Amino acid sequence: MSMIHFVGGEKGGVGKSVMARVLSQYCLDKGMHYVGLDGDQSHATTTRYYRDFTRSLKLDQFESSDGIMELALQQDQQVVVDMPAQSQRFLDRWIDDNGVLDLCEEMNIPLVYWYLVDDSPDSLQLLEKFFAKYKLYLNCVVVKNEGRGSVFSDIDAVIEANQNDELTRIQSMVLPGLHSPTMFKINKNELSFWAAGNQTEGGLSLMERQRTKVWMRKAYSELDKVFSRVTSTNTEILID
Repeated sequence: MSMIHFVGGEKGGVGKSVMARVLSQYCLDKGMHYVGLDGDQSHATTTRYYRDFTRSLKLDQFESSDGIMELALQQDQQVVVDMPAQSQRFLDRWIDDNGVLDLCEEMNIPLVYWYLVDDSPDSLQLLEKFFAKYKLYLNCVVVKNEGRGSVFSDIDAVIEANQNDELTRIQSMVLPGLHSPTMFKINKNELSFWAAGNQTEGGLSLMERQRTKVWMRKAYSELDKVFSRVTSTNTEILID
């Protein structure tokens, strides 16, 4: 079954590209057919780390965004879209003007939005706006990035309040924080997370590689839960 994954969140600096890389590596390590779409033209982060699997995407052009659906329909694969900050309006327009949500339901393609947050008031306010528009229509996964914050009680309260409506498909996960100097080396050497954990020639010490592998295992444990819930929810919808 194909799935479309948008990795976003309007606020800059919350770790969207790191999450897109983690999700990309997860799909590859789990043996899923995977393609990445890099919508962040200014940084092209996903393209740098997963060049063989990633294509560029211009979210402000329908002709380019249409490729998201075309890829999902070609074969059963995970389509991961790395979105830049302040790009929600382009996605909204593409979804609204083309009936994308109806088409995904018709074609049995789950659409998952991984919404990255830090622990700032700005993230909280933007998340509330996102829920107001999409909580009844998307699989919404709020990703609390511990690399960008540590106090998520306000975020948790907003999630819980919106989960009270049984029609919503909202869940949350924690993206653990990786030791900052280790992440710096990974980024500097433009390593995939697999290479960072396994290649001795990647420039990381034994303990840095071990830290990376432990961090990835923790992140994968969270992702396993999300994928299981999305899959079971979609199955229940089909049965109904």
